[in-house]
Amino acid sequence: MKQILREIGMIARALDSISNIEFKEYDLTKGQYLYLVRICENPGTIQEKLAEMIKVDRTTAARAVKKLELNGFIEKKEDEQNKKIKKLFPTEKGKHVYTFIIRENEHSNDAALAGFTEEEAETIHELLKRVRNNVVKDWELVKKGNKRNY
Repeated sequence: MKQILREIGMIARALDSISNIEFKEYDLTKGQYLYLVRICENPGTIQEKLAEMIKVDRTTAARAVKKLELNGFIEKKEDEQNKKIKKLFPTEKGKHVYTFIIRENEHSNDAALAGFTEEEAETIHELLKRVRNNVVKDWELVKKGNKRNY
């Protein structure tokens, strides 16, 4: 069996490390850029939905959201119908940094896919979506307190 997940993990850690270094000048650390991107792309989302999008637990998402809010990247606004619900929105500062994050992401995609044809890149994308969908099934199972059968 090929060690596909090992390769995916190395790619993810390398890109995450690069991003954390490059985004440090914007006071974004430890993957906070992931949260900011999802909030910019889904303004008005709630924290629980954000955690689900990124596939982290609610506590991890809460810490990241708190730091983004303290650093002025996002703001929480009360829902008009239900004051208990806090919706997340990017600030002008957050929107400005988002454009830089997207440029970095496009560069990383181009660098990662250098030498691949458009067809090969599309195939990789489709196959990785299938891998993600398979993994998400286990993530949802374990998140609910269940055990996987090895």
